[in-house]
Amino acid sequence: MSGGTKVAPRLDTDRLLDDPRTRIIVCCGSGGVGKTTTAAALGLRAAERGRHVVVLTVDPARRLAQSMGLSSLDNTPRPVPLPDATEGGTLDAMMLDMKRTFDEIVEAHADPDRAGQILANPFYQSLSSSFAGTQEYMAMEKLGQLRRTERWDLIVVDTPPSRSALDFLDAPQRLSRFLDGRLIKLLTAPTRAGGRAYLKVVNVGFGMLTGIVTKVLGAQVLRDVQTFVSAFDTMFGGFRERAEDTYRLLQTPGTAFLVVATPEPDALREASYFVERLSEDRMPLAGLVLNRVHRSPAARLSAARSLAAAEALLPAAGENSHPANGGGAAPADATKYPLAVAALRLHAERMQLIAAERRLAQRFSAAHPGVPVARVTAQPEDVHDLAALKVIGEALSHD
Repeated sequence: MSGGTKVAPRLDTDRLLDDPRTRIIVCCGSGGVGKTTTAAALGLRAAERGRHVVVLTVDPARRLAQSMGLSSLDNTPRPVPLPDATEGGTLDAMMLDMKRTFDEIVEAHADPDRAGQILANPFYQSLSSSFAGTQEYMAMEKLGQLRRTERWDLIVVDTPPSRSALDFLDAPQRLSRFLDGRLIKLLTAPTRAGGRAYLKVVNVGFGMLTGIVTKVLGAQVLRDVQTFVSAFDTMFGGFRERAEDTYRLLQTPGTAFLVVATPEPDALREASYFVERLSEDRMPLAGLVLNRVHRSPAARLSAARSLAAAEALLPAAGENSHPANGGGAAPADATKYPLAVAALRLHAERMQLIAAERRLAQRFSAAHPGVPVARVTAQPEDVHDLAALKVIGEALSHD
């Protein structure tokens, strides 16, 4: 490129997928940029090249399951039927069910009686299905579970969509702070220290706060919280330990993070934030997938030349409209080549869009010069089958 503009290094996704040391690929980015489709396409291409892959997605869209030839996806990995040409690889897919994952943890790490108490507790039921950060935490938990089975040699993770960058990395600490917080300790004082100790706490200044909490939550909810934490307390250390193990796993060279974005200002701004945050947390960044990039087979015809050609095909101003020529005002569609004019104008708009996208991509690469980039051309329609996923996978590898 002219003007000294640096070209971003190319992201070689096939090399990443073929490397046996790559055990986990994490696709992250803001919502609506094609993260889930990218993860599925990478999983399919890796399986076609001989890897044993599981794709963990959080997208409940039925069309994703259908694109993989499945009637539905759930919390259990399901085999995806692959073409005969696949080089011995396999592909499984699953959709994260955060409540079911939470239930499985309780059932696996508590005796049956205690597990029954926890699962039936109203506060637990609310926490496991709607508490902020639960989905992100359970994505981490499920990733750890899949990795520990050693059943697959590659796990591709589609991270939960969130407005805050990399919430799934922060979720274990957030849940830990919540369950270790002062409010929870206050609410569970009777279960931890006995009734008299609780009354003593009340007498030294916490009575007013407890009264307010009881009034806001209700006495029954307060009892539910106390019962839940009492039953859950012995398990929480294991939660923290597993989360820390998974966090460390994400920092190892066997993990590769791919930031997915579209060539739009907001998406690339979020992508920059992701790149910076990954660097701060010492997470191994493989590169950026720039999705839905517009191209043109007639790129040599610039927008300016296309508009000039369209103007040349229009009637000259005032032609055939002067009274001396015996004519009135020329009709608006007087051109003999309406389709050609429309096509030239449409091409000019496309070239202007391509130029704008290129400037945004160059701005990102100027800010992050070492980040490799793979570009995926915008597809004419949504992904609806394995053939369409295969096209995306090939586009990732042949930028």
